[in-house]
Amino acid sequence: MASSQNRTLTALVIFQNFLYPVMFRSVHVYRTEGGKEEMEEREYLFHETSNFEETGFAPVITLHKFDVSAQFVGIENGVWKCMFVYDSGRHQSTSTNASPDWLSFAENPKMDFIPTLANDLRAISELALNVEFRDSSGRSSTEESGSNNSKSNQPDVKRCVPFLDLNSLPYSDSDIEENDQNVSASISLSAYYLVVFYWSALFSVSKRKDYEFVENKKRRAGTKDIARLALEDLAKYFDLPIVEASKSLKVGLTVLKKKCREFGIPRWPHRKIKSLDSLIHDLQEEMQRQQEEDELAAIAVEKRKRMIEYERESIEKKPFMDIQKETKKFRQDIFKRRYKARVLENQCRTLPLF
Repeated sequence: MASSQNRTLTALVIFQNFLYPVMFRSVHVYRTEGGKEEMEEREYLFHETSNFEETGFAPVITLHKFDVSAQFVGIENGVWKCMFVYDSGRHQSTSTNASPDWLSFAENPKMDFIPTLANDLRAISELALNVEFRDSSGRSSTEESGSNNSKSNQPDVKRCVPFLDLNSLPYSDSDIEENDQNVSASISLSAYYLVVFYWSALFSVSKRKDYEFVENKKRRAGTKDIARLALEDLAKYFDLPIVEASKSLKVGLTVLKKKCREFGIPRWPHRKIKSLDSLIHDLQEEMQRQQEEDELAAIAVEKRKRMIEYERESIEKKPFMDIQKETKKFRQDIFKRRYKARVLENQCRTLPLF
């Protein structure tokens, strides 16, 4: 990037965020000695109770194509509203309206805390004063030459140099009124884009859900895989409820029930397996307790435990089998002992202390 001494300011556009009024952004366009244009964007915070500060220079407004000649006061670019325009490539009329507080150096000394913007504004002001002085000098010299040479009928030609008064907005009321229709059209276009974005988001969400549904359907087992399911494959999931087993096997619930009927399984053996597992767990705890008190009792409990484990293996191989009567009676005895223990515990809690 060329140094500040080797480039000239050709355009300056200032925007205000209408959601956060203290936030401003400026777009600076410079021309280097080689004729190349450089565009910079900066962000400022115009605090009411503290000094102004520059917060960043990452492009936001100029992230996409930015045309300075298409900018005017009042136009909106997203959440940014144009508040000031200076463009040396076009003529700008003066206005008698009061200058905003954030633009006037006399009324707002805080501008000195943001030199990147203040220096360019001062350069514009000095340029305007120089042009005004040059124009007045040109007019006086033209009048003198006209009085000395009455035969000269050449018109007074003035350079079309932009003039900007920092104590007024760069556009007059008539200019702003002419652009009202463009502002309305810009607002309507923004509303249109917002509606299009909303429906596009809804469509993408719906499409993603449809894709996930199709993916879930694809994850299910194929017809050939279902036909190859054997009893050993089902036995791996006998300890789960039938709904969870169907998900683990990646088949539908109806398909799994149909396979059970093919293997002669009238009812999914989850409850029987779970009941036997509970008995095995209780006998394991009882065996550990009896080993410390009575070894003979511990041996008997271990024998009962092995019998129930063998019965569980038999049901996995032949799931249509029912639990043996002896096992059912043993299970009923355990239920009665637990019930009596709970009743005795409740009676002890309700007995008086004295």
